[in-house]
Amino acid sequence: MSSSLLVPQLLVIALALIMFGLGLSLSLQDFTRLLKHPKAVAVALVLQVVVLPLVCYLLIVALQVPPIFAVGLMLLAASPGGISANLFSHLFGGNVAMNISLTAVNTVLSIVTLPLISNWAISTFAKTGQVVPLQFGKVAEVIAIVLIPVVIGMWLRSRQPAFAARSEKPMKLFSAVVLAVVALGAIAKEWSSMVSTFSDVGVAVIAFNLVSLLAGYYVSRLAGLDQAMATAIGFEIGIHNSTLAIFIALAVLNNFQLALPAAIYSVSMYVTATLFGLLVLRRRARPSPMLNRG
Repeated sequence: MSSSLLVPQLLVIALALIMFGLGLSLSLQDFTRLLKHPKAVAVALVLQVVVLPLVCYLLIVALQVPPIFAVGLMLLAASPGGISANLFSHLFGGNVAMNISLTAVNTVLSIVTLPLISNWAISTFAKTGQVVPLQFGKVAEVIAIVLIPVVIGMWLRSRQPAFAARSEKPMKLFSAVVLAVVALGAIAKEWSSMVSTFSDVGVAVIAFNLVSLLAGYYVSRLAGLDQAMATAIGFEIGIHNSTLAIFIALAVLNNFQLALPAAIYSVSMYVTATLFGLLVLRRRARPSPMLNRG
């Protein structure tokens, strides 16, 4: 089996494991919990579904990102929050329960929004037929890889809560290791391509990541949400599921160039997310009177 065929198949396994691990940490209460925080949910979803794709489009236009990379960046923008958001939120004082709930809702919503935004991006930027739009069969494939493992994990937790509780952390660790091995292997294999294309899309990727993190936090604070909730939303919409974006680019659309923005993002976001977390901690130590009035 050639390496070009092996990487997408490993990505399928890695993504399914990650989604199953997410399911082990979820229950129906995670969805009903959102009803207690309608303002936070509204802010997060509007930012995730409407604002971030718009910001991404404006960055693409302003920075004159080449069409093929523009589609890849929009694919990343349309991806839901990643599980890494939960970890960063925990480390820097965010409301992790809200992260888990938003990740669940965003993952389900992305089944509809991701194909819509991706196909719009393809028709808008890749007018030369470089990319084949997501067809119904491909959308069904994404649904199967994303939703079914989550449902299985949730079902197992409901039937065997003790086993699920014991398995949750090892499963997350195992899926993280699998993901890291696959991602590092793909990055190492195409390192020269990433370096050569950084000037075309790297600045836009980092700018999009920073704007996402900061918008999530500051818009939430201006809306009157507390520090922990704003931190959670900042990480939730600022850390996208780059694995899903890479999977769709490689295994669904069969185009490695589409995966380059997400590949660059999967490396750079650890730096930007850490810097953002340190900023949040600094603001907690020196709160802003204006933002604390609400």
